Amino acid sequence: MQPYTRSAGAHEREPDAAMNVDKTKDQPGAAASSATGAASTSEPKRRRGRPPASAARTTRVVELTLTVSGTADGDWQADLKQGATWITRALPVSAADVSRAAGELHADLSGPIEKIIGAARAQREARVAELEAELEQARKALAAFEE
Repeated sequence: MQPYTRSAGAHEREPDAAMNVDKTKDQPGAAASSATGAASTSEPKRRRGRPPASAARTTRVVELTLTVSGTADGDWQADLKQGATWITRALPVSAADVSRAAGELHADLSGPIEKIIGAARAQREARVAELEAELEQARKALAAFEE
């Protein structure tokens, strides 16, 4: 096989060299020696162009962080963040909306949230009963002044 030189154009090379024809196939001894010699001294072939694309497809991940927090008074608020950017902060939401949203997301979320909202509701009802008792005492005291 003739060595390839950069200065030779495609029309100046022999047709066998241009088509990569192995001339040693007619000579049995030469073919065996060239095959073993080529395997021991061959370097990995460099490929041109882009490497082939990976078979695994990358999935684009959208990161949203929703934080719902409540106070002991039963006031709830939501914060929404995308990556490092705040989209909404301290947005007031009702306890009913929090309960409904948790129920729609997953049953494992709605159970604990319902317990927390139920405890806050019981605390509020106790406070309302306490305030109603105070209001009744204030009305009695006002009625005593009118007599």
